[in-house]
Amino acid sequence: MEVTVDVSLISGWLPLAALTLAVAALAAAVGWRSGAWRRQLPWAAAAGVATAGLAGAVLWAAGVLPPGFPVRTFVWGGLAVAALVIAVTGWPGARWPRRLASVVAVVLWAAVTAGAVNAFTGTFPTLGRLAHLDPVDEVTSGQLAAMIAQARTSHRLPGQGVVVTEVIPTPVSHFVTDVAYVYLPPAWFATPRPALPTLILLPGEPGTSADWTASGDADNSLDAFAAAHHGRAPIVVMPDPDGTKTVDSECVNSTFGNAETYLAVDVPAFARRTLGAADGPRSLAVAGLSAGGTCSTMLALRHPGEFETFASYSGFAQPTYQDDDVATSIDVLFGGSRAAFDAHDPTFLLRQRRYPGLAGWFEVGDQDTVPRRAAEALAPAAHAAGIDTCVLVRPGGHDFGLWRQAFADSLPWLAWRMQLTPEPAHVPADCEPGAT
Repeated sequence: MEVTVDVSLISGWLPLAALTLAVAALAAAVGWRSGAWRRQLPWAAAAGVATAGLAGAVLWAAGVLPPGFPVRTFVWGGLAVAALVIAVTGWPGARWPRRLASVVAVVLWAAVTAGAVNAFTGTFPTLGRLAHLDPVDEVTSGQLAAMIAQARTSHRLPGQGVVVTEVIPTPVSHFVTDVAYVYLPPAWFATPRPALPTLILLPGEPGTSADWTASGDADNSLDAFAAAHHGRAPIVVMPDPDGTKTVDSECVNSTFGNAETYLAVDVPAFARRTLGAADGPRSLAVAGLSAGGTCSTMLALRHPGEFETFASYSGFAQPTYQDDDVATSIDVLFGGSRAAFDAHDPTFLLRQRRYPGLAGWFEVGDQDTVPRRAAEALAPAAHAAGIDTCVLVRPGGHDFGLWRQAFADSLPWLAWRMQLTPEPAHVPADCEPGAT
């Protein structure tokens, strides 16, 4: 069973086998003997080329194609359309073996296309991650209660942390949102329970609160860290920053709801009141990937008394609604107010005031053009504004392969900043104190 679960969806025999079978099924679906191929192939080729070309042109014109996006994805997608045309045009006169081959060809080429996208993003590295979209370490409320009782009776900590789902109350923001995921480290089960710091970990856009455990391996990174520190790791709250009214709140208060108030007020209050998290200087940090990285920087700059530590993994320089331009973002998120946009723009905030006592981690892939430029602009500006900065550019793009490593890279530094563990002997980033 483990062999199946651990099979790679990105490289190795499975993607190659899927591609081979897709080619074979498409060849079997064509009516070679009946001569139907003379009618099928021209229409299939025309439809495939037109669809692939149109999709590529539209996405390129919209500016949503990330750097290095594989051209083969459009080729495979075109072949999926071609397989569909062959299935439809050949169905009436075909026998069941050829009909079955045509259906299999459509399914396989669609899977190969999706696999190419997945290989680029690294969202589902193995079959295990695809089969278990929820965290592997997730437990129910009943199981959590049993673990707490067991730990009290045995005076022994569990061997690893757990992930639970929570509906975070929103008495201040009244933000309507989906469930959050919470990682509780082994030390949380101790008696008496230690006051552990809280890390708020944000997904990107589009994304969900499950991304950091389903694709980002945050729970595994935290378990490894806890195992090396006597069960101690931060409590990690992974909320949904977009809510139910949009797929991109940019973590600001807008017509979509009070996302910023939810993240800066309600979520920390929940961690302290319900989870017994620490409440004191440097006990709270925020981090995120992609748009979540932009949110993390913005939240720390707007609420420096609450978030004294932040980390941005492939974040952008400014809040941008669904990859639109600044003008559209101002209209949609800020009611047309440039002043309100500036008040949430890290590039503007870093020019306007100083932030002694804050610390920020910027990590980005060397092939991720726009976020890399953002990090290259924000990190020096943060340093000049008095923020202790760490910068790491590593090989990679805008995908979960980079974000999994970025979180693992920064976790010892984050734990030290939150006064949970001693200063790490080695940090992979280039760190320097803020300019005085």
